[in-house]
Amino acid sequence: MIQKISAPISVDLLYDHRKHTVVPRQIFWDGKNLRVDQVGLHHTFREGRTLFHIFSVVSQGLSFRLRLNTDSLFWTLEELSDGLAN
Repeated sequence: MIQKISAPISVDLLYDHRKHTVVPRQIFWDGKNLRVDQVGLHHTFREGRTLFHIFSVVSQGLSFRLRLNTDSLFWTLEELSDGLAN
């Protein structure tokens, strides 16, 4: 089931200057530290002049959609899914 959340989170990420990649490694949400097991899709889009990065990640069998606002550098957990039908 997909849940819309829109909660502020903290994200630990790794930037590799050789590969020019940014990879979320850990999510800090709701008092829990969740290690990212897999990074799926990553894309960007703009709302006005603000660029957003969207990451789809998997942690502990759950899928998360993370949003980074490049103006404020704030992270938001947008969606959480357990993979089951609604």
